Amino acid sequence: MKSSMYLEFREKQLDEKEIVAKAKRIWVDNGNKASELKSLKMYIKPEENTAYYVFNDEVSGCFPLD
Repeated sequence: MKSSMYLEFREKQLDEKEIVAKAKRIWVDNGNKASELKSLKMYIKPEENTAYYVFNDEVSGCFPLD
């Protein structure tokens, strides 16, 4: 099954794949290997224009939605 998810708010449309890719870039940009990323949990809060993430159930942070 192929699926797509889009988040629409404030006249914006964001693709799930783009949001996940940005989180993965943060992981790698912080000196980690892509292969070390075993799990990624994402929490999207459009009212705050923010995406929150948790890597491997240990490392958390957030970034603004573009």
